[in-house]
Amino acid sequence: MNIGTGSSERQVYVGGEYVPENEARISVFDHVVLYGDAVFDTACAWGGKVFKLDEHVDRLFESAHALKIEIPLDKEGVREVVLEVMRRNKLENAYIKILVTRGVGRMPLMSPYNCTPNLIAFAIPYISLIDDGVQQEGIRAGISSMRRIPSECLDSKIKCTNYLNHILMRMEANEAGLDEAIELDIHGYVAEAPGYNIFVAKHGILYTPGENILVGVTRQTVMELAATEGIKTEVSKLTAFDLYNADEVFLTSTAGGIFAVREVDGRAIGNGKPGPITQMMNQKYMELLKSGEQSTAVYA
Repeated sequence: MNIGTGSSERQVYVGGEYVPENEARISVFDHVVLYGDAVFDTACAWGGKVFKLDEHVDRLFESAHALKIEIPLDKEGVREVVLEVMRRNKLENAYIKILVTRGVGRMPLMSPYNCTPNLIAFAIPYISLIDDGVQQEGIRAGISSMRRIPSECLDSKIKCTNYLNHILMRMEANEAGLDEAIELDIHGYVAEAPGYNIFVAKHGILYTPGENILVGVTRQTVMELAATEGIKTEVSKLTAFDLYNADEVFLTSTAGGIFAVREVDGRAIGNGKPGPITQMMNQKYMELLKSGEQSTAVYA
């Protein structure tokens, strides 16, 4: 078996079958196409082991339950699908995505009832949103003029496929020459960045928002790693002022890992370079990934 680079004919799981990528199909009447009505989760594998697979599957089921979408398989079945798409594509380091759409109803209308849900899963060679240069230097971010959709309208703990709010804020930042957007809630408190959770370091203490955010698996991992290193973490309401005057600011996600924000709205964060806590958290996170201690083996 040639593990590591991936199969030349990528296999994906859709509609209960493993099929070549170019044969994968969903209906144009699926609610994910018509209304963005679906949930998903993203995981990563390192060294032939999927990191915190149970946590990702649990969150997928919680998101689906909140939207009353019935996942076609039980948790063990979904776990096995993830591992099997890894095996079929002969991958070792991978970016993994699992989606559950509400599916096709009796008529192409908005009614969420009498639909047949569809499970989709794929694994591709690991991709990172962050290159080595960003890890060394950090990114430039700006606070968006738009606001994060409040949980009173759509609970941000639900990892759903409707990402337009995030996409528009990222577009605004990119078109202003910045790397990323910082999202505030409608009360002016820091929420997250599009696809990332936010941490602030000040006087050796880590602070992270707790409201109007997706509760990230990497975010939780950082809090666990910080505790093992004797670094206190507080879930707190943060403002733009707190970002501007932080010693360090960093973002976390499955696809991006942990990386520094060196500038917010033209204001240097700390000395304008990744700080010691950011670097430590990234190092400890990568060590944890590579160790496989909290991962599920793909190739038994």
